[in-house]
Amino acid sequence: MNKKTVRDIPVSELKGKRVLVRVDFNVPLDEERRITDDTRIVESLPTITYLLERGTKVILVSHLGRPKGKPKDEFRMDPVAERLEKLLGRKVYKANDCVGEAVEGMVKNLAEGEVLLLENVRFYAEEEANDENFARALARLADIYVNDAFGTAHRAHASTAGVARFLPAYAGFLMEKELEALGERLNNPVRPFLAILGGAKISSKIGVIKKLLEKVDALLIGGGMSYTFIKAMGYEVGLSLLEEGMIEEAKVILEAAQKKGVNIVFPDDFVVAREGKENVETKVVAWNQIPHDMGGFDIGPKTMEKFGKEITTAKTIFWNGPLGLFEVETFARGTVEIAKKVAESGAIVVIGGGDTIAAVKKAGVEKRITHISTGGGASLEFVEGRELPGVAVLLDC
Repeated sequence: MNKKTVRDIPVSELKGKRVLVRVDFNVPLDEERRITDDTRIVESLPTITYLLERGTKVILVSHLGRPKGKPKDEFRMDPVAERLEKLLGRKVYKANDCVGEAVEGMVKNLAEGEVLLLENVRFYAEEEANDENFARALARLADIYVNDAFGTAHRAHASTAGVARFLPAYAGFLMEKELEALGERLNNPVRPFLAILGGAKISSKIGVIKKLLEKVDALLIGGGMSYTFIKAMGYEVGLSLLEEGMIEEAKVILEAAQKKGVNIVFPDDFVVAREGKENVETKVVAWNQIPHDMGGFDIGPKTMEKFGKEITTAKTIFWNGPLGLFEVETFARGTVEIAKKVAESGAIVVIGGGDTIAAVKKAGVEKRITHISTGGGASLEFVEGRELPGVAVLLDC
């Protein structure tokens, strides 16, 4: 961690100052617009509280959902403001915009120790375009900028990178925690170091797989991506998810692993069905005997046992991506069982990605995980070794 944090700002320089904090309040909502998981809000509280207790005026900016550059009522920040107010135990003012004279007026009226939550920053297309004028408009609201949104740190947007050109920029405590956990634990792992990769596609994780081959002692592959590897080995996968365009790349990865002496562990069996829905007829088949009219939707019992043995030998584990269609109860068992085995392993465990976090919570073992990253894409890009724009712009120590 070679970036300055809010802790590095002298307390005497904080009192009375306006602080723009980029948070990641992109929380899941149900059909009634009720928050179903407030983890990201809770994780932001240490930074917000620290600033408020030192007499600052805190202005929070975040996105919610994918409004695609236009205001949409279903993506307004009101539910977040209500939940944040309960969690903080103090009034949270909510703006109906994120830039402009009305917002500047609300900021001007803020007293020391008060909080203003801006409207969804992605209601403006200029946000994702990292428009300079839009970044300037955000910067006019504050004296200091703090980025505590690790989940969006891999995006070069106006509120994550652009605004830092106009204000002194620091990391919040969540950002610091994420960078230290992912950096120290994965770059200098206690060995044996095991990675578990699942999810739908190889294409989104090519760089991560190649980077992990340089670091890990073993790599477990499951989920939809496993079928592309099986196809690359010359076997049929029936109706299973398949990335035809990635078959050659899968062959390259297999060859690279062999040269590096990294053990890639694939499933021995799968739970197959004709479609990925609840209460369909299923059966368990060997990995190389998937029927032409069925597809794989979960790992089978032999694979659970096989993966479990690998997990028990590990001292450090990084896991990203479910091992089956776990959202459907019929195909949830494999991912849930592996989550339990990971929690019971006694290893240092780092979890990344929204689906993986959901799976760990479904298994009821989230409190036994060493570090659960709030950033899916950001955690992958960090592990891959890419520079994160939202981190690069922060002041160096």
